Amino acid sequence: MALGSAARSPFVIFAAAIVLVGAGVSNSYYLQLLTVIGIYTLLALGLNMLMGYAGQISLGHAAFYGLGAYTSAILTTHFHVSPWLALPLALLLSAGVAFLVGIPTLKLSGYYLGMGTLGFGMIINVLFREWSSMTGGASGLVGIPPLAWGSFVLSRGRAYFYLVWLTTLACFVLCERLVNSRIGRALRAIHDSERAATAVGVDTSRLKLGIFVFSAVLAALAGFLYAHLVSFISPSSFDFLMSVRIVTMVAVGGMASIWGSLLGASLLTLLPEWLHVFAEYEMVVYGLLLMVIMIFLPQGLSRGVIDLFAQRHLLSSLAKRLKG
Repeated sequence: MALGSAARSPFVIFAAAIVLVGAGVSNSYYLQLLTVIGIYTLLALGLNMLMGYAGQISLGHAAFYGLGAYTSAILTTHFHVSPWLALPLALLLSAGVAFLVGIPTLKLSGYYLGMGTLGFGMIINVLFREWSSMTGGASGLVGIPPLAWGSFVLSRGRAYFYLVWLTTLACFVLCERLVNSRIGRALRAIHDSERAATAVGVDTSRLKLGIFVFSAVLAALAGFLYAHLVSFISPSSFDFLMSVRIVTMVAVGGMASIWGSLLGASLLTLLPEWLHVFAEYEMVVYGLLLMVIMIFLPQGLSRGVIDLFAQRHLLSSLAKRLKG
C-alpha cells in the first residue's frame, strides 16, 4: 500500500500544482502561454513513448498533430459538427492513418525510419496547403468554434487552462501505467535490442505499431485542443520545423522520462519568448541545442540533473569517509 501511494504522490503534487497555478495566475497572456505548454507537453509525451521507450525515430510527428487539428476544424466549421463529436472522429482518423503508415514504415530502422516518417509529414503538410476548399490552403482556416459545455464556453483563460492540464495529467497517469506494465518492459527491450527482444518472444512488429498509433492519438488530441484554443490554424503550424521542435523537446527534457516531456515542452515553449531576437534563426538554435544535449547530456536534462546530484552525493560521501 505504501509503495502504491509513493507511486501516486508525484501525480497528486502535479494536480495540486495545476490547481494552484490556475488559481494564482490572472494575466490572460500568461494563462494562454501555460495552456500552450500543456498542449506541447502532450505532443512531447506521445513522441517520448515512441522514441524514448521504444527507440523508434519519427521526424513527421507534426503530421498527426495537424490531422487532429484540421479534422476537428473542418468538421466544426464546414459541417457544423459538435467539437465533442469531432474529437473521437479526429482521434480515429489519426489512429487509422498511423496504422496504415506504420505497417510499411516501421519495417525500417534508424535513419531510414526517420526519412520515411519525414516524407509522410511532408505529404500531409502539402495536403493541408493544396486542399484549399476544405483547409483554407496556405492562408489557413478561420472561425473554429470554441469548446463549450452547455451554455458555458471554454474559450481562452482559466477554464481552458484547466481543461488542457487535466487532460495532460490523465495522459501522464496512462503513460506511467503503460511504462510500468508488461508492455512497457517489452518496449524497453525493443529499445535496447530488437533482435534480443524477438529472441525472447516479444512480438516487436505488433508492439512498435501499437505504440506508433498511441503516439499519433496523443498528438491528434493535442491538435484538437490547439485548434479550439486559437480558433485559426494554418499549414505552417504543422510543418517540418514543428516536428523538429517536438523531437528537441523530447531530447532536451529526457528520453524515456515522462516528466522529461514536461520539462522539455516548458523550456522549448519559453525559449522563443526569451530569444525572440533570434526568431529568424529558430532552426539553427534548435540544431545547436540538440547538438549540445546529445554531446554533453545524452539522456536529457531531467536525467542529467539527477545524475549530477547523485555524483555530488557520492563524492561528498567518499570525502566524509576519507576524512573519517
